[in-house]
Formats: sequence, structure tokens, C-alpha cells
Amino acid sequence: MTRIPSHTIEDAPEASRPLLENVIQFSPTGRLLNLHAQMAHSPAVLAAYVSIRQANDAHGTLDFPVRAALMLAAAGATHSEYAEAITATLAERAGWSKQQVSSLRDGGSLGDEKIDSIVGVMREAAAHAGRVGDMAWERAVACGWTDEQLAEAFAYLGLTVFTGYFLNYARTELDLPAPAVAAQG
Repeated sequence: MTRIPSHTIEDAPEASRPLLENVIQFSPTGRLLNLHAQMAHSPAVLAAYVSIRQANDAHGTLDFPVRAALMLAAAGATHSEYAEAITATLAERAGWSKQQVSSLRDGGSLGDEKIDSIVGVMREAAAHAGRVGDMAWERAVACGWTDEQLAEAFAYLGLTVFTGYFLNYARTELDLPAPAVAAQG
């Protein structure tokens, strides 16, 4: 059972309403999801989420497939079923196959050393409270990732952890369409 009430745009706290209108634009389904409806109960939570999303969209340099891979790897490491479903949907939209989606979520290899190296950094960071061993970091640098790109990767970790932890905290019920849930394997 969920812990935090859900809202529509019409019945949300006034400060949440314009944020919810904005959220619909980047929702993977084009509508409010339960996570948005629950975040709206606290305008501060919803504003924090929207702000991270907007910062990543406005200033991110990593291409969409890499962003999606990083978020799915982080979601897999943080064990939020809902976050895994959302990021699996995004990964499929970014062009990753169902098999690649499973590998990204479950800690497997994609067979692409460069992508695998930055995903490895993300998994370590997600699993160890942001800590990444020198071996993983140096592998990513050796594969061609810049310090700027590795710093940017943290923004996707932050978004995924913030979202996944909220979903677990609020016990948000999964409401994604069947194809996204099917990607869960």
C-alpha cells in the first residue's frame, strides 16, 4: 500500500500544478505517472525532481543511449522495481534491445568496452554510496571518457537514486504499460 497521497493537476497543491504540467512533457507515457502524482504532494520533492531533469536536459552532453544506459544501470543497482521499469522503457526508446536492457539492469556486459566502462563506474557508484574504485575509473578514462563526461554521469546517478529512493520510500505502485514491465525480464 502506498504511503503518500497521489494528486492530479487539478487537486495538487498550488505550487505543484505548473510542475506537473511540465512533467507530462517528459513522462515516458505522455501522462502523469504515479511517481509524479505522489511527488506532487510535496512541492519541494517535485521541484527537486523536475530541477534535476531540467538540468540534465539543458546541460547534458552525453547522448540519449548513454544516458539511458547509465540510469538503467543505476536503477538496477538500487533495487527499485519502479525505477527499473521506467529506465528500461527509456533504454528501449534509446535503441537498446531487450537483451541489452536486461544486461544493463542486471550487471552484465554489452560487449562494447567503452559503454561497459562508464556503466561499470555507474554501477559501482550506485552500489557504494557514490564511491568508485580506481580500477573502474581508470578503465573508463582509458576507454576515452573525459573527466567532464564522468562528472556528468553523476547527474544521472543523482536523478536515478533520488527517484528510486522516493519510489521505495513512498511505496509507489507500478503503473507503466505492459511493454515497459515486460522489459523487466
